[in-house]
Amino acid sequence: MEKQEKSLFSFLNTATARFILVGILTLLLLIPLEFVRQLISERKHRQQEVIAEVNDKWGEEVIIYGPILKVPYKVYSETIIVDQNNETTKQRNSTTKYAYFFPETLSNSIDINTKSLKRGNYQSIVYSGGVTCNGNYLHPDFSDINTQDNAIEWEKATLLIRTTNLKNITKEVQINLNGKSYTLESQYSGDDYGNMQTLSSGYLDSSLFSSKKPKDFSFSIQYNGSKSIRLVPIGKTTEVHLTSNWHSPSFTGEFLPNDETKEISESGFSADWKILNLNRPFGQSFFENLPDLMEYSFGVDFIIPNDEYQQNERTAKYGLMVISLTFLVFFMIQAINKIHVHIVQYVMIGIALVLFYTLLLSISEHSSFNFAYLIAATGIITMISLYSITVLKVKKFALFVGSSLTCIYTFIFIIIQMENYALLAGSIGLFIILALVMYFSRKIDWANN
Repeated sequence: MEKQEKSLFSFLNTATARFILVGILTLLLLIPLEFVRQLISERKHRQQEVIAEVNDKWGEEVIIYGPILKVPYKVYSETIIVDQNNETTKQRNSTTKYAYFFPETLSNSIDINTKSLKRGNYQSIVYSGGVTCNGNYLHPDFSDINTQDNAIEWEKATLLIRTTNLKNITKEVQINLNGKSYTLESQYSGDDYGNMQTLSSGYLDSSLFSSKKPKDFSFSIQYNGSKSIRLVPIGKTTEVHLTSNWHSPSFTGEFLPNDETKEISESGFSADWKILNLNRPFGQSFFENLPDLMEYSFGVDFIIPNDEYQQNERTAKYGLMVISLTFLVFFMIQAINKIHVHIVQYVMIGIALVLFYTLLLSISEHSSFNFAYLIAATGIITMISLYSITVLKVKKFALFVGSSLTCIYTFIFIIIQMENYALLAGSIGLFIILALVMYFSRKIDWANN
């Protein structure tokens, strides 16, 4: 029995046993790390709630397409009526349907001026901007449904614009068609989809359609909006020129801008699109119903790239790596130089390493992420380095610990700043670290140390 106790005591004093205990402690520290990650998620969710509230008051995302020429026409049918004397009569009935025609050419010029609105620790990117459109229509062609001219109600033709965010249009909207202006009014339409709403011109001058010459139009809309602005390419040829002072656009939707003319800088960006009717799966006219075309929209999202919560989340994902590497540094010093480090001291160091993430989160909410990372990392490195003087008894070992932690935190910072090469840089860095550990641990006697 005494031999077994001595054997167990001898094993607990070996490097192998200490390594196992440190490994168990590292896994246990995943619990507070998970709490930290949940805290980051809660703060991020709160940010999204505040942004949604701010955007609702300032203006939501903008999706727009138009103008669309809407022309009613009559469809006639006959009903045979049999009376009590078995005599038949024919009754002619008429039903009003609608045809929708898209422009032949459509040119859009969009100028967006963004700014940041803050509420507490949170900020939202909003914008004020104008959409100016011009183009022309060909004479409406009803040949696809073989309708006679006297069935077309030209005097009831209207122009429609489909858009979102009606409540944050800042100026009256007028459309000029062949030199005559029409004021657009909000109109309820039973075939509106999602958040799309309809602006209507009222009845057009029927004399416009007495000639089959192309008809020019132009209009502009001023919005307060947020998140994004998108358009649907309803012109047979659609051209868009978009400029903004926002420095980090995210182009989205079915069509991307031309690479040859796209320019992005710290002062803003400009982008151009040219889309032909061959590039989209719908034609220039619809009869009876106008379908939902939002899925063919394109434009730009105004996002904050790598905001502090995204960067905090990415940093926290490397928490296990930071704790493991830090413990490895202490363990290697302990094993090579035969210095006793108590498991409680590892616990203190582990708690300090977890504290780094709460410091980083709280400071980054009041300043830039880079500054918060510098302050939090400097504080933790200094605290652990000073503590290691007591633990390791030798100042040069404490200096080595401080240098190692500086390298670790610098390595993590470089990785989270990368996007395309983060995995490559991380893999190479871990390969180098493993090679160094294998080199310095080659003479450790795991059984007797």
